[in-house]
Amino acid sequence: MNDLEKSLAWYRDVLGFAVEETWKDAGKVVGVSLRAGDVSFMIGQDDWKKGRDRTKGEGFRIFCMTKKNVDALAQQIEARGGRLDHGPTDQPWGVRDISLTDPDGFKITIAAEKR
Repeated sequence: MNDLEKSLAWYRDVLGFAVEETWKDAGKVVGVSLRAGDVSFMIGQDDWKKGRDRTKGEGFRIFCMTKKNVDALAQQIEARGGRLDHGPTDQPWGVRDISLTDPDGFKITIAAEKR
């Protein structure tokens, strides 16, 4: 993460994740474990050894399955200031999903089996 505090705020305040645990180095938060339902993410501060401005998230997507209603999740995300890359969509492989991009460019898809 380029800015851990900004990313943490986005996952917590926009997506609705709760902080499970934080890791500190010299008193500064360098990593966080987040949870929403059965999904947990661990995010950490980038050390920039590969460059501060490098593109992140290319060729990579985080895919999460949920039992929640993705239409309701989409509305909640947008109500909290989030922007969807695509709204609730029925996919031919039997799921309904939404997609969004986190502050660092990582692509996220949240899907539920169609009912």
